Amino acid sequence: MKIKICGLTQAQNASQAAMLDIDAIGLVFYDKSPRNVDVETAVKIINALPPFINRVGLFVNADSSFIDEVLCEVPLDTLQFHGDESVDDCTQYNVPFIKALRVTQDTNIVKIADDYHQASGLLLDAFDKEAYGGTGKQFDWGLAKVDIDLPIILAGGLNTATVADAIRQVNPYAVDVSSGVESKIGIKDINKIRKFIQRVNT
Repeated sequence: MKIKICGLTQAQNASQAAMLDIDAIGLVFYDKSPRNVDVETAVKIINALPPFINRVGLFVNADSSFIDEVLCEVPLDTLQFHGDESVDDCTQYNVPFIKALRVTQDTNIVKIADDYHQASGLLLDAFDKEAYGGTGKQFDWGLAKVDIDLPIILAGGLNTATVADAIRQVNPYAVDVSSGVESKIGIKDINKIRKFIQRVNT
């Protein structure tokens, strides 16, 4: 089971997290998020990482010029589109990408997976009309049990108490956690991450 820790904001904190048994870290480039980082901070965080960690940049309905600017300065491995981006919006950078969905009863995950078949994966998160992720809210995981060709990355309301049950229900390719392993917004609690990893691997 792959593990992504999202919403890191400090280099030392990111380095400590990445030295554990995780696969990817997420940096938020969205100025309305409390976990938003600027280019200078993002470069410091990435420079502090050990090798073989996938570096994901999260964007929400961003202008292409802004994403190009970030890509020129920050060595990202994967882009994560968490807004209402079209297929063309996601594919124009020739960088592997993840498409995030805020899931409701009406979300046609199968159709969206087909539309965005060029994606590296589909991230399923809880719907919140005020925020694009990082809310700690959980959605009905039964909605995530779908037969699609894309790897499913499960997010939304995951923490040490919920992740094992989520994995049993959905059997996703990966889990993505942000607020569920924090001591305060943007700062990850290393002990919580250790416990989270233990729950994932049991």
